[in-house]
This record gives sequence, C-alpha cells and structure tokens, in this order.
Amino acid sequence: MSPLLPPVDPSVTAQLVAALTPRLRKRLDAGVAKLAGRPVARDGDIVRLAVDDDTDLELHAPGGVVTTAEAIRCGCLLAPDCLHRAATASAAPVAEMPDPVVEIPDPVAGEPSLTKAPRTAPPTSVPVTTPPATAGSAADDAPAGAVDPAPESATPAQRTAAAALHDAAAAVLEAGADGAGAVLQAELLRAAHTARLAGLPRAAGRAVAVVTALRAARDADPAHRLGDLTTALRDVLLLAHRLPKAAGPELAGLRGRVRQPYTPDGSLRLYGLFAEPVLTSTGYAGTVTWTADAAGRLYTVPDVAPGGAARAAGSADRAVRIGDTSLTHRELSRAGLAVSGATVSPTGRLGAGAGVRAVRAPGTSWRAEPLDRLWAVPVAEQIARALASDLDVPKAQDTGLAGDTGDTSDGSTQPTAQDGRDGRDLLFLDVTLIGTVREAAGECLLADCDGLTVRLAAAHDDPALPDRENLRLLALLAHGRGPGTRLRVVARLTPAPLPRAVLLAASHPTDPDTHVDLGLDRLRRADLPAEPTAGTSVGAGDARPSPTVQPATASDEAPVHLLRRRVHQAASGGRRVLAFPGSKESEAARLRRYGLGTAGALLTALHATAAERARDPFGRLLPADAGRFATAWLGAAVYTEEVDRALCAAAWGASSPGLASR
Repeated sequence: MSPLLPPVDPSVTAQLVAALTPRLRKRLDAGVAKLAGRPVARDGDIVRLAVDDDTDLELHAPGGVVTTAEAIRCGCLLAPDCLHRAATASAAPVAEMPDPVVEIPDPVAGEPSLTKAPRTAPPTSVPVTTPPATAGSAADDAPAGAVDPAPESATPAQRTAAAALHDAAAAVLEAGADGAGAVLQAELLRAAHTARLAGLPRAAGRAVAVVTALRAARDADPAHRLGDLTTALRDVLLLAHRLPKAAGPELAGLRGRVRQPYTPDGSLRLYGLFAEPVLTSTGYAGTVTWTADAAGRLYTVPDVAPGGAARAAGSADRAVRIGDTSLTHRELSRAGLAVSGATVSPTGRLGAGAGVRAVRAPGTSWRAEPLDRLWAVPVAEQIARALASDLDVPKAQDTGLAGDTGDTSDGSTQPTAQDGRDGRDLLFLDVTLIGTVREAAGECLLADCDGLTVRLAAAHDDPALPDRENLRLLALLAHGRGPGTRLRVVARLTPAPLPRAVLLAASHPTDPDTHVDLGLDRLRRADLPAEPTAGTSVGAGDARPSPTVQPATASDEAPVHLLRRRVHQAASGGRRVLAFPGSKESEAARLRRYGLGTAGALLTALHATAAERARDPFGRLLPADAGRFATAWLGAAVYTEEVDRALCAAAWGASSPGLASR
C-alpha cells in the first residue's frame, strides 16, 4: 500500500478488478508489486504515477479521494482495459466509503432509539432516584386492544449482504494473508460496499480493516500486527454470522451507525486531562484531547484528518475547533474550557457547530478536584468497566473507518477518525516503578499498583512519536535514578493474561502537579531526578528494595496460547497450514489436562475441518468447504478472546463480564 497515492473508494477498486480478464487477474499481484517505489507527483487534485519510462497514470481525486473508476486514467495503449488501473487502485489506501441514505425506523416501544446511545458515565457511581412506576401506569398509557409490534429484523438486502461478507471473508481465511492477493481483497471490498449500501456500516468498516491489515502484512509494513488482522477477520465473520437472525436492539448494535448524533448539552465547564496522538492504519492521524467536567464525566476534542505520523505529531499545536478559543490541544490538556451551547455525541465528543461558544478557563492539577476523583475509583472497578465496554454492542456502533463525522460550524460534517472510544477503557492508576521487562515488541515498564505488578507498554512505536523514547527515560527511574518512584498515570487497558496497559500520560517525575502527554511531549534527562553521586551514602531509612517481579500466577500458566497460536496461524497462512500432520493430538490433550476441555474440542475441530477434503467418483479432490472451516475458526477465535478476557479480569482481581453481554 503506497501512502503517496490518494485513497480510492472500495467500490472503484472492486469495479476495476472485476473488469479484468482471467489472464490479467493472475498478473494483478505482480502489477501491484511493480508499482511500489515508482515516482509520484501531485498537482492540485491530480496525482501522476510513472508506470514506466514512457507511460504515466493519472488519478483525479477531488477532495482528496478517488470516487469513480473514470478518475483513474492510464496512458498505455491497452487503456482503459489495462492492468495498470486496477493495480494502482489496489496499491492505494482504502478510502472511507460514502455515507448511504439509510432510513432509520421509529423505535419500538420499550426499545432504545437507534440514534441515541448512553452517554459516558462518570467514574464514580452516583445513585439515581427515579419515581416508582405504578402497577397500572403502563396499561393506562397503552390504547385498548393494542398489540406489541414484533421486533425489527434484518431486511432481505441485509441478509444477502451479510452472506456475501461471510463468503468473501471465508475465502480470505482459506487463503490466509500470504495468499489473499488483490483479487480476494477486491471481492471483500465489493462485499463491504454492498453491506454499506444495505445499511450495515459496522460490518463494512471491519471488512475494510481486514483489507488494510492484509495489505500491511503483504507489504511487510513494520506497523502490521497479526493480532489486528485476526481481530478484524473475526469481527467480520461474527457480524455476518449474527446479523441474519438478530432483531430489535441487538440488530441495531450489529448494524452500526454511520453518523453520531450531536445533542444540545447546555453550558459546560471542562478541565483538561491529557492529549494523545491518533495514528490509524486507514490513513488518518491527529490529536484527541480528553477533558472532564466537575462530575468526572469525560469529553473529547478531536482533530483527526487524513495524514501520517507527521500530522499526528504536529496537530497538537493546532488550535482546537470549538468556538473562538485559540487554545491548542497541547494547551487545552493542561488548561480549562468554558463552553456554552455545547453539542455532545453519545460518546462524549464535543461538536463545533455555529452556535457553540468557548473561552479559555483555568485548569487544575490531577491531584486536585474534580480530576482527583478519577483516580479514587478502585482499580478492580475500572477494569470491570473497561472489559464491559468491549462487550457493549450498542456502544460500538461506529463504522471503524473514519470513526465518526463531527459537527462543524457550517452545518456540514467532517471525518474525525476516532473509533468510538468513550473513555471507559481508560485506567487512572497510581503506580510505583519497580523495574523493566523485555518483550518481543520491546521493553515494558514494571510498576506496582495496589500489590499488582502491571506491565506498561508504549502506545505507539512510530519513531516520529516520542512514546518509545519517553518509556526508556521513565525506565531510568526504576534503575538508579530513584527506584520506587511513584507516578500517577493514565493508561488504556490491553486485555491479556497478565495485568497490562499502554501508557498515555504520566505525572511529571519531579513536579507531581504537572503531567506529560507521553505521545506528544518529549521528556529530557534534565526532567528526571538527579542521580545520586558516588560519595553519597544511603541511610537505612532511605534504602529502597531492589526491583522485583511477582511470580507468575496460575492464570499465566493456562495454555490457551496453544489454541490462540493455531488461530493466528490460520489467519496468516490459511487453511493449509493447519492441514499438515503434527502434534495436534498432544496439544488438545494438554488443553484437556488443564481443564480446558472446550478449547481441546475446538482445536480438534479446527484441525479436522482444515484437513477435510472430499473426492469425486473419479478420486479427484473436491474444493474444501471454506464455510465450514470458517465456522470452526470463528468458534476458536471467539473462545480465545473470552478466555483472555476472563484471565485478564482474574489477573487484575476484577469481576469478568459474562458472555451474555455479547
């Protein structure tokens, strides 16, 4: 995937690939690889790509996005039926699909409206008093002889679109990332476009995420993570499996929502909490500033647009787009904001409509009210809230593409690329640094949090962002420059068998009343406590214990990785890698010995469906049943996710949300 090319609408890529002859389809992947590294020149809305020394290809991208097949013009003799147009569309980033006009029906009595979602609750539990309902109130309000209408079910077009998504995703899983070339990607994009038109933006967004992850894997992109591909593929198959039989509120959550509604929220007095960079695999970047009101309710001010790491790092110094204030995101994270006529989305995102007014106001320290109450919530309660947020289907109604469209001053909308986070996955922790540990992805901080050893990792690995460098400097606090340093941090939970989170912000090592946005601010060695001199003796009262790591708990030893490894292998190499003979019987037996009988049965079924091939009367092998293998793989993927969630809750000492939430 070339970041120099403009994003191309998924339907355009699908149309160009479908128009190729079978002979050209076989050469499509080679054509995509040939375009890598070719010179690209931009002139306004026109991007020119030098296919070779004598041929140029032009992409007309008004507004920065290629929306029609005719906008890609090639100068070769075979145009417009040439390979170059389809190869260029397959090499370009995937654009956000245009919003279809979806008729939203009126909510059924007793069911929530599809255009309204619950607001982010403050971290502290506040009792709400509601008047008791009388026994006959419901009967008095209902007309005589009224019959409760049947819950809304999926339309035939939505069922057809879900089936097409399932078949396309199953074909990708059958081939794996290694074999899912441009043709299979185009089929999945076509299914995503059909799903979008049928009013299934959530499934369409996850399908585009699969294509983006596939391209990153095949291009050996350093930012590629196999877990991201596995998660996106699992989501597509799970949504396609559940949509046809869903009804009522469940269907509304599975369908998703293209646009977030912004509702008036009166006047707000907000206090800056922290700011974090946003860098997505779909080509969006920027900054999101988190604020809180006097009750501890979280609000976000985003500035996300198409771009890369440079925009993510530079947007922190851009003025926030709310009212007439000149505050930058970096300043707002430490100051305050007084807003009148505020409009807020269900996830707490502030709108920037023409009637919104905002002025700068004094901020407050993390250790003063009202922000201090965020850290007063017990850790176990925060973990339970974060785990439940992933299971809340109605909350996850964003498309996953550009996330949401923000309310602007001219009445139009603009993409913000935030993925629907409402702050429930944020952790507000008081930790003591005790050491470091080296993992495959890099070094992590070890910190003590209420008796738990927590691993704190960097949120971004891109060298343009200071996350990794700041983490290395904070590691010095655990080795020589004041072991046992206590910090107040903001992190985002990472579900894992060990207590683990990604570090977003931390109190300053030498000034507890200020904080550092670890993805935007760069720490210096001068910001750390001074090193003790060689002649300085440490008194008995000043002696601190050496960094230690708690021993592994029973949850760490559960061999769920045996099943998870096979799930990831299938996503990477396809069905054939699980069809080879190996130690599958011993792995299933080991899972059963540890009491994971369901995991053993799922692993056995996964290998059986991968190796199952029928023959025709002449003894020739018939094509494998991709749908059956996809069903077995989906069961294993969902099971590992739920076990990881339960192990994560056990590691943190929190209650695990049940499967009923799904």
